[in-house]
Amino acid sequence: MKRKIFITATLIACFAVCLAAVAGLAGKWKGSLKDPDGNDHPLHLVFNVNGEALNGTAQAEGDPLAINDGKITGDNFSFNVKDPDGNVIPVDGKYVAAGDSVSLNFTEQDVKHHVTFVRDDK
Repeated sequence: MKRKIFITATLIACFAVCLAAVAGLAGKWKGSLKDPDGNDHPLHLVFNVNGEALNGTAQAEGDPLAINDGKITGDNFSFNVKDPDGNVIPVDGKYVAAGDSVSLNFTEQDVKHHVTFVRDDK
């Protein structure tokens, strides 16, 4: 009986930790992308989390773009955005709770990018 209670408590604790990590992804994030000429381009993300679903906006220059098909699996997540020309850009990311940061990988116009975002307290 004690073993069943211990196993149940352990499973509940693991589930709570997973939910806390996912909930930590919600909010505003900022980062920048350096182009081949060395210019920095500010990037902004706004994530909304509903269970394993992720939505919100991604913004570089111009108007914010809607985050589509967002999915969360543990600390990993994925989504895509459609640029103003209609091109769909798939994005893979990881939430790093210890550093309160988000790491993203995406390919745009055959160029692979990696960007780290930090929480935007503004």
